[in-house]
Amino acid sequence: MAARPTRPALRDRYDRRRDELVRNAARAFARRGYDQTTMQELAATMDLATGALYHYFPGKERLLIAICDQLMEPLLARASEIGEQEASPRERLRAVVRLWVAHVVEHRDHMLVFQQERHQIESGEEWRGVRAARKTFERLVGDLLERADPADDARLRLLALLGMVNHTAQWYRPRGALSPRQIADGYLDLVLRTG
Repeated sequence: MAARPTRPALRDRYDRRRDELVRNAARAFARRGYDQTTMQELAATMDLATGALYHYFPGKERLLIAICDQLMEPLLARASEIGEQEASPRERLRAVVRLWVAHVVEHRDHMLVFQQERHQIESGEEWRGVRAARKTFERLVGDLLERADPADDARLRLLALLGMVNHTAQWYRPRGALSPRQIADGYLDLVLRTG
């Protein structure tokens, strides 16, 4: 794996290409499966020589970590910004859930791969950053949920919300009857007490 360039123009080009490779890998792994896809097959689907792929990633597991990072990092950053806003906890929670559903829909392949390979994420030093981002996001949502609607079953409601939103990647279709915003609002209405 080559070092990331230090000159700004070359670094920007390197980063764009690397991001594109991660998106393509997410698409391939979501369709064929991570274990069933070799680096050689992956490179071929991208019209690359295998060595070109190794220029960006030392191996397939590092590529899988990059897929998870590309899924979690922007979601966590944007959700954290919303969590710090001056709006009420309920308004912030609704904004975060809307963001989250839209992000899952936009990164559907990433989420499918994340779900398929979750067993790998649960252990190993190299997965520490992915686990930390996931836990931080879950704490943020759980805190907003508890502030928006305090209850004894807060953990159960958080788990229900996590399951519903993350599972959206399995069934969502862009031409379906519901928009991501409608889906997010529907999920939230199911876990919030309204009466």
